[in-house]
Amino acid sequence: GSTYSSKVFRVTFLTLAASLTVPLLGVTVLLDCPIDPQPISLKEPPLLTGVLEPNIKLRKAERLWENQLVGPESIVNIGDVLFTGTADGKIIKIEDGEIQTIARIGHGPCGTREDEPTCGRPLGIRVGPNNTLFVADAYYGLYEVNPGTGETKMLVSNQALIEGQKLSFLNDLTVTRDGRKIYFTDSSSKWQRRDYLFLLMEGTDDGRHLLEYDTVTKEVKVLMKGLRFPNGVQLSPAEDFVLVQETTMARIRRYYVSGLMKGGADMFVENMPGLPDNIRLSSSGGYWVAMSAVRPNPGFSLLDFLSEKPWIKRMIFKLLSQETVTKFVPKYSLVVELSETGSYRRSFHDPNGVTVAYVSEAHEHNGYLYLGSFRSPFICRLNLQHV
Repeated sequence: GSTYSSKVFRVTFLTLAASLTVPLLGVTVLLDCPIDPQPISLKEPPLLTGVLEPNIKLRKAERLWENQLVGPESIVNIGDVLFTGTADGKIIKIEDGEIQTIARIGHGPCGTREDEPTCGRPLGIRVGPNNTLFVADAYYGLYEVNPGTGETKMLVSNQALIEGQKLSFLNDLTVTRDGRKIYFTDSSSKWQRRDYLFLLMEGTDDGRHLLEYDTVTKEVKVLMKGLRFPNGVQLSPAEDFVLVQETTMARIRRYYVSGLMKGGADMFVENMPGLPDNIRLSSSGGYWVAMSAVRPNPGFSLLDFLSEKPWIKRMIFKLLSQETVTKFVPKYSLVVELSETGSYRRSFHDPNGVTVAYVSEAHEHNGYLYLGSFRSPFICRLNLQHV
């Protein structure tokens, strides 16, 4: 009797499944998809062995100013005073543990996805030679901010036409020591920051990835285009090249700004164990790279699985919102240190994001690694002597 009932159950289940699937597929075909995904070829992710071996070193970090900050993406220091930009459009100063808003480029209300373009979103932040702050606001453009008075000065508006196109998604910047040149990224000419997941999943190469602003001539030049989701940027210590993180492709490109190779570009690191977000100098002469998502190997990498299956991506985004989809991205925090030639020196992990969740930047200052996050309500600090 039990085999008969299991057979009945199976037939009933399959019939039910089919009767639900067919109309669902029909509806899905009719629904609009907000993105037009392109197939992307990624190599099999590197094995997490050797210096990339998973560990729990990031769990030694302490959370600072918990629930007093909203998504502090990028961090800089002037002496021991810390500055960051937050998801509610503010540029914040933290001195002796006290949090103070010094400036905002946009205006309220803030808090929802719809508010973001008017609220503004300061992303990359750097210190110039006169201790002024240079800020890339995803919606408003490139700004100089006086940390003492809070005065803001627009350098490049996102409305300015550069080679016939406006800037759509300013992301990060890096400044020469003399403050003359600012190199910055425009992640997409189609999507805004609030749709970064669409940009990532679509996989198109519509970013004008690297631009140069000359603070003396006020000219903007496009140096590189046709990359997929250009993100963090960092000048080399000798200021002869700029590294650009190509998030969708899990790699770092190098563009030469001086010397014999000037104007040329090559690959610095490819096939990384995660999707790189920001990149900053390390005290050893190398670079700290924060991963916005990890590509586990061994393990299952959702991003790699979807990369050559545009039809699945279409189905997903016809049915689910970006907010829902982000919930399926595994919480796994990873920061790697690269040598000056791009080899891996060491890696700090927090599987499941227990202490550190969603790292967007690792900024080294006085023996500590400060970890920014575009989604967490705190900054984490890791003592490098203790890991």
